[in-house]
Amino acid sequence: MELSISFTGDTSKYVQIYEEIKQAILRKKLLAHEQLPSKRTLAKTLDVSIHTIKEAYEQLLAEGYIYSKERSGYFIAPFEFEWGQQLKQQISTATTPLTYTIKFDFHNGHVDKEAFPISIWHKLLKKHFNVDNLTTSPWQGETILRTEIARYVERSRGVACEASQVFVYSGTQSQLQALCHFFGPKTHVGLEEPGFKRVRATLQQCGLTTHAIPVDNLGVTIPKESIHMLYTTPAHQFPLGMVMPVERRAELLQWATSEKAYIIEDDYDSEFRYKGLPIPSLTKMDQLQRVIYFGTFSKTLIPSLRISYMILPKSLVEEFMLFNQEQKSVVSKIDQFVLADFIAQGLFDKHLAKMRTIYRKKQQALLAAINVNFSKEFEVIGEKSGLHIVMKLPKRLAEQDAIRLAQEVGIKVYPCLTSYQQGSKHAMVIMGYGGLTLEQINEGIALLATVWSSSTTA
Repeated sequence: MELSISFTGDTSKYVQIYEEIKQAILRKKLLAHEQLPSKRTLAKTLDVSIHTIKEAYEQLLAEGYIYSKERSGYFIAPFEFEWGQQLKQQISTATTPLTYTIKFDFHNGHVDKEAFPISIWHKLLKKHFNVDNLTTSPWQGETILRTEIARYVERSRGVACEASQVFVYSGTQSQLQALCHFFGPKTHVGLEEPGFKRVRATLQQCGLTTHAIPVDNLGVTIPKESIHMLYTTPAHQFPLGMVMPVERRAELLQWATSEKAYIIEDDYDSEFRYKGLPIPSLTKMDQLQRVIYFGTFSKTLIPSLRISYMILPKSLVEEFMLFNQEQKSVVSKIDQFVLADFIAQGLFDKHLAKMRTIYRKKQQALLAAINVNFSKEFEVIGEKSGLHIVMKLPKRLAEQDAIRLAQEVGIKVYPCLTSYQQGSKHAMVIMGYGGLTLEQINEGIALLATVWSSSTTA
């Protein structure tokens, strides 16, 4: 028998050994008549004295948790009734959460895994998986990948930048943390209301003061508060989905210039636009004067790749580099080379074109299914781009009730209320469709309508 015991705090080691063995017995991890390790063996395993083990065993023996046999050692005592009764009472006081079998998950972060070019990726992975690439990358990312990202954003979003302005990270939160440390805890940051809850959590964990800046039908409004930075998602506001028009973008840039503030433009799923002409990014209009640009490959490729990027204005690059000179890369070197090759060979653009077609069909199927199965009292918003919509619920149906009813029939939809800091007047749910097939979308929506349309839970 092997015993794994971790020592913590200032409590005597023999007490900790005694407690862990006792709890293992009570929880039936150690069964009646099982033999404990000898005092010498356990002392060697835990790197403590034999005397420490002797004290722990003697306490267990005195309380009847174990018994000894002459020249044989120590054994677990048969489980007494009162121990079982005590354990049952402890367990019964805990609330067991309800679990449901989920058949249709409308998660906004899921993508079409079947469409990922896995054979091509595997071929590139084999090419770059060699001895030379087993070291870590420069902290800001591999030059070849940063160069390809700079070329990509220029041709796709009109963002003119150099590789030196591009920094590679493992997701929005990690690059946001880097900015928080760079600007410091006295920085005041404006956040869209409603907006990304993980962004808000990251900023607050880093000690920055956040301000809720309301959105209207044009996107985030011009801040009235005195803030140093504004985080916004103009291409597809999260979660409500409106696309910020050029006029509002120009007003924001004027505000940033006059206030000497920075705007973080998170372009998280700008590649997927289904209605209207493309609108230039804030970064293109500003040409990296007051705008910090965030991009990611989580939606265009796969979330598990964990590669994102941040593009800084030239005025910040030197100071940012100096501040982070002791940092290390947070992204796999091999993955960076694979992605750089994938982009350079034109495979990324080809993949994007295919995914736009796939996601457009899925969105059309989703909207058609909602139109067929739901009455006009259920309103869809934010359908012009991205990989999710928001469904506004009728007054008779509360958000949490809608989510619970959906789970009861094996469907998962997501709350909108958690995106608000100051509460919402409307009950709404977020529904992603990227990870579902056309058949699953149709079946899921039809099933959802059966439990929502007749509900009067509010």
